[in-house]
Amino acid sequence: MVTISARPRGKLMGMTTTAVPVPRWAERVAHLIPLVLLPQCVWRLPFAFGFDMGSGTGSIGSLWISVPYVFTLSLLTEALALLSFGLVRGWGEVAPAWVPVVGGRRLHPAVALVPATLGGLGATVLFGPFTLGALGVPGFAFTGFDNGAWELLFRICVLPVGLWGPLVLALTVHYAVRRRAATPSVNTSTANANRVSAPTGSR
Repeated sequence: MVTISARPRGKLMGMTTTAVPVPRWAERVAHLIPLVLLPQCVWRLPFAFGFDMGSGTGSIGSLWISVPYVFTLSLLTEALALLSFGLVRGWGEVAPAWVPVVGGRRLHPAVALVPATLGGLGATVLFGPFTLGALGVPGFAFTGFDNGAWELLFRICVLPVGLWGPLVLALTVHYAVRRRAATPSVNTSTANANRVSAPTGSR
């Protein structure tokens, strides 16, 4: 009989599987977060080459400055959005094995809850006004565009960005509830393991 090792698959499942199953809505929210940021990231890219997209702001500097700045900002924005998957993946509960010191250890919920809460609140404060402005809410109007077409394009691109913060906060609340629900099962599994490994010499 030939035995095939399943270790690589086990490691992969450990990275993706959570102690308590993640509901479908939370999975969809995690996938939605990078998408709501994508339009404004794409809209920003022409600024790297001196084109102000009808905003009247002009060039932000030489290409040696504008290109690295704009592309780094857009990539960093999407990278931060992708971190939201940690709230619905196993690596948000148990540190990956390659992480120094804490690799393979179960993470305290606060390790994810604190930055996720602060990030969600910060994103709501910073980007919420863009969505309000795109919806035409008084006090959040956009001005200075060359014409209405450029302003309409800007409104379309920034309309979803204000959802970033609330979506992260929704996942954060779900993460906290899920981790709390997982605690009894983890304790029960540990107790069962200790019971099985106990000496049986008295039998």
